[in-house]
Amino acid sequence: MRLSTKGRYAVTAMLDLALHEHQKPVTLADISQCERISLSYLEQLFARLRRNGLVEGIRGPGGGYRLARPATEVTIAEIISAVDEKVDATGCLGKQNCRDGVTCLTHELWCDLSNEIFTFLSGISLSDLVNRPEVRLAAERIDDVGAREQPLHRSAA
Repeated sequence: MRLSTKGRYAVTAMLDLALHEHQKPVTLADISQCERISLSYLEQLFARLRRNGLVEGIRGPGGGYRLARPATEVTIAEIISAVDEKVDATGCLGKQNCRDGVTCLTHELWCDLSNEIFTFLSGISLSDLVNRPEVRLAAERIDDVGAREQPLHRSAA
């Protein structure tokens, strides 16, 4: 099973917003530069994230995006679902036509695994990730290298 770039990039961008949530709104250009994600791809992802109530756009000078809810209330599974990504370990994408149009012997096993992964991701909030020391350290390095306009405050925990 593999999560596509759509899901990975959406989680990365949302984590970037969460890391900077107590600062001014974050621009997609900043995320694009620091995370090395195409700006046009981010625009597509953020349209979906906005439609699903996960981010809000702030217009005007100093504008950008911020989380629509506290990071404690946004799960990784919710982000992945918002960009139409599926957590699916089956070979048939859940259609039960694994083997010449019929369900294979291990279909239910892979369905169970998919459910376990989704449950696992549902139990992890953006806040959980923000509070990991290794995530904060990586964010500081990325902000420094990307020359972010307003870097992560090192004193924040």
